[in-house]
Amino acid sequence: MVNKGLGSRIFDGFNYTFLFAFALITIIPFIYIVSVSFAEPEEVLRRGFILFPTTFSLEGYRYIFSTDTIVRSLFVTIGITVAGTLINLIFTSLLAYPLSRQDFDGRKLFMMLIVFTMLFNGGILPTFIVVKAMGLLNTYWALLIPNAISAFNLIVIVSFFRQLPDGLEEAAKIDGCSDPGILVRIVLPLSAPVLATFALFYAVGHWNTFFSAILYINNSKMWPIQVWLRQIVILSQGGIGDSTQFDQNFVALPPQIIKMAVIVISTVPILLVYPFLQKHFAKGVLLGSVKG
Repeated sequence: MVNKGLGSRIFDGFNYTFLFAFALITIIPFIYIVSVSFAEPEEVLRRGFILFPTTFSLEGYRYIFSTDTIVRSLFVTIGITVAGTLINLIFTSLLAYPLSRQDFDGRKLFMMLIVFTMLFNGGILPTFIVVKAMGLLNTYWALLIPNAISAFNLIVIVSFFRQLPDGLEEAAKIDGCSDPGILVRIVLPLSAPVLATFALFYAVGHWNTFFSAILYINNSKMWPIQVWLRQIVILSQGGIGDSTQFDQNFVALPPQIIKMAVIVISTVPILLVYPFLQKHFAKGVLLGSVKG
């Protein structure tokens, strides 16, 4: 074992202290959010900053779950997230594979058009007109189809597909495998880390979406949870909104409790997905950045 000098130990101590302080600064806001969401209303009004409530209360969550509106919207969001992520991965993979092939004529032109969409887009109003013309208003397809492919994610996946050994495809063709068979049986299994990484990116995007739902969905029963949670925050601050879905006995709660409970509900479910993808996520990000 190599003995470290005094300067090296001081440097390590400084690094550990800095990283610990940085981690503490990062985690304190999360502790504050959870603590306020479970605190008594009187304690929230009395104390300005709460890290550990003296008495736990579920009044904020009772207000949010006073009807089945939030539960229904939560299932809507889960469905949008799962379906949207699958659509994203399928469409992105189907487009990325031919663009990664050297023998695909016109791939440079298609790549230029894809990069162009990263710099310029039609804007909100033209997109709304297109969605309306396609008859997608007040349907969940309006939240899934317009964002089926992310140009940035597509470029990274194309770069990864190009790094796969050509010998595997040649051997598969000798065995009589078609291009769709090569994609499904060889390319996609070897690309599991990258696909898992972008599956997480796509899933987080669908989970947090609310602006598209406000634009394209008028039926409040079809709203995802983020729209309803935004509605709750507006009501808790005395704003104008649909308050018929909630128990008015809890409107007098401090707005801080309701807002923090809203943040917990909208954050925890998607956080629970990350541990299952953590191994692939770290590997996928490294491969995508190095090989790209």
